[in-house]
Amino acid sequence: MRYRDRTEAGERLAQELKALDLPDPVVLALPRGGVPVAYEVARELAAPLDLVMVRKIGVPSQPELAAGAVVNGANPEIVVNEEVARHARLVPADIERLAEAQLDLIRERRGLYLKGRVQVPLSGRTAVVVDDGIATGATMRAALKAVRRQAPARIVLAVPVAAPETLEAMKKEADLIVCPNVPTYLGAIGAFYVTFDQTSDDEVIRLLDAAAERPASGQ
Repeated sequence: MRYRDRTEAGERLAQELKALDLPDPVVLALPRGGVPVAYEVARELAAPLDLVMVRKIGVPSQPELAAGAVVNGANPEIVVNEEVARHARLVPADIERLAEAQLDLIRERRGLYLKGRVQVPLSGRTAVVVDDGIATGATMRAALKAVRRQAPARIVLAVPVAAPETLEAMKKEADLIVCPNVPTYLGAIGAFYVTFDQTSDDEVIRLLDAAAERPASGQ
């Protein structure tokens, strides 16, 4: 199954989620590509739309090797890859120092996208975490761990397409997984979309502004 674009993927995902009648949902998008998908979900569920923003914390000598990740800026959460940190001889103070630069970037992007709107509280609510697809899942895993620390009643991972082995691993982090398309072989996420252009900052801002202007349950 191929989606026309992220909007159609979001519409299909939204229909499956609506049938679940989730109580008091908040939709959380991973920017940028997850925002057009999540926008359609939030509209169908009449739910507020917010962001969960993740930045990798690279090992100084090997920046591509993730010692952890930092999630969101207003109330930051650091998720540490203990094995990598141990081998790189990074103590908690090192991780916090390395995370600061990434936090600055998150705060900057969140300010640009949300224009000062406060983070939607998750405590006691259903957190629906959305992206346009999942390959390895490292970023999503960090996002789900950080969302869990905000005490939602339930976490629902919702994506249009993902690798089966990745979804299996995600069962430890999410209470429920909704994924309409689980191919035996994933390859590139973009192969499952007819149009998979990069989502621009302008589009992210436009969709978040539109979501903020409409009434939503719990707001």
